[in-house]
This record gives sequence, structure tokens and C-alpha cells, in this order.
Amino acid sequence: MEVITLQSGSNGNCVYVKADGVQLLFDAGISGTQAEKRLAAHGKDIRDIDALIISHEHSDHIRCMGVFQRKFGLPIHVSTPTLKATQKKAKIGRVDEIHHFDSGSTLAFGRVRVETLCTPHDACDSVAFVVDDGSSRLGILTDIGHVDGDLDDVVGTLDAVILESNYDPAMLHNGPYPEPLKNRIRGSRGHLSNEESADLLSRKASSRLQWACLGHLSEHNNRPDLVLQTHRKMIARDLRLHVADRYDAGAVLQVAATTDSANPQKPR
Repeated sequence: MEVITLQSGSNGNCVYVKADGVQLLFDAGISGTQAEKRLAAHGKDIRDIDALIISHEHSDHIRCMGVFQRKFGLPIHVSTPTLKATQKKAKIGRVDEIHHFDSGSTLAFGRVRVETLCTPHDACDSVAFVVDDGSSRLGILTDIGHVDGDLDDVVGTLDAVILESNYDPAMLHNGPYPEPLKNRIRGSRGHLSNEESADLLSRKASSRLQWACLGHLSEHNNRPDLVLQTHRKMIARDLRLHVADRYDAGAVLQVAATTDSANPQKPR
């Protein structure tokens, strides 16, 4: 499996995954031009993407989904509540190929399965994802207000994860945001802090987890060095850590085949 974060943060989100020959994009919060160029820099043609899958209706995840569909012919997979909310809030233009899913369901692309996980976030029908190609499992877990039992359970089944690490509590407390916005970010339907992200990995990641890419960093309330410092302090084992870029694509991250897909809950 190959993974590229094309951008991650409140200014735009988009993740590329190639698994068992299937090419997927998750979210469309960057321009079509940016997505096309950043994929091309890694030898990928955006027109070869098999599906665009949308997590929720916030603009940093959906602002260019109509462009991705019209310009590149990408089929859009989105829940019905999210699509309705998107059409009310954003001018996405005409979209010709929409596939609806129910949050909590599993999507199939050949032998690749994409599990959708309901998440506590201040959106109408927010979901996170697990991509399973029968040999490895990748979690794309961002825009999460707090860690619940479902998230706890799924982390132990993963071989790699893109995990939100949005803010440093001290920076948020002392930062320039108005108090209502601070409360929204640290609330139960906002975002995960560095400590919450690190605690989740420390408690639940199994020995099968090859790497974690920490993403959706706040521009004003976090820094990459703080993210890495917090996670390295709290995670006992030597886990490979990456930080997703807020403004550009990252390197191609590989997920080696390790799991028995018939029993993904069982650690190696």
C-alpha cells in the first residue's frame, strides 16, 4: 500500500492511497491544480483515481470536490447527510456521478475495503476511514473531538495511521483565538490535542503498527517539533513518526503487508 498526504490542516485536506491496484483520494480541500501537480510529482495521474471519498462537509475537506468530479471525472462517494449539508454551505457546482454511503458502512473497490467510522466532530455526519486491502490496514483518523470506544478498538488493528494531532493545549490557551473558538477546538466535538493523540497511540497501538503520520496541525496552536516531542515522550516503543505538511505533499509512505484480513483484530 502507498500513502501520500497531499495536504493536511484547516487550509485544506487531501490524502492519496493506492492499495491492490486501486487508487483512492480522501477529501478534496485543495484545488484541482494543486492535487494534479502534487500527484504528478510522484508519478501519479489524477485521472487514474478510482474514487473520491468525502469525510464531512467542512470546507477544508469539500471545497473542490465538484472540480475533482468535473475536471478529472472522479466518482464521488459521500453520505447523503454530508452531501445535503455541502450543497447548503458551499458552491460546489454541478456534480454528475455521486455514490451514496451510510456512515458506519463498508465500501468495496475490487478487493479493497474502506470502512467508514462515525466520529465525534461538529459536522452533520462526520466519518473517518480504514482502508483494508487484505494484506494491510491503514487508518485515516482526523477531525475527532474525543477518543471513544470505537476509535480505541480500531487503532489496535492498524498497520499504519494518519492521526489528528491538532493543537498544543498551552499554545491554544495563550493564543489569539476568541474564547468560543478555543472551546470549540478543545470540546468533545472539536479536535484532538497532541497529548490525546499520543495517549491513544501509547495505549492502543499494537506491535503491528509500522508508522504514524500526525496531521491536521493547527497553524496558530501547534508546531511540528511540539507534536513529535509529545509523541516521543509518551510512546514507549520506537515508533516511526511523520508529520503531514499543512501546505504541500509529503513523501510516499509504504505500508508493508502484515495482516490476516480474515481476523484483523488479532495482533501479530
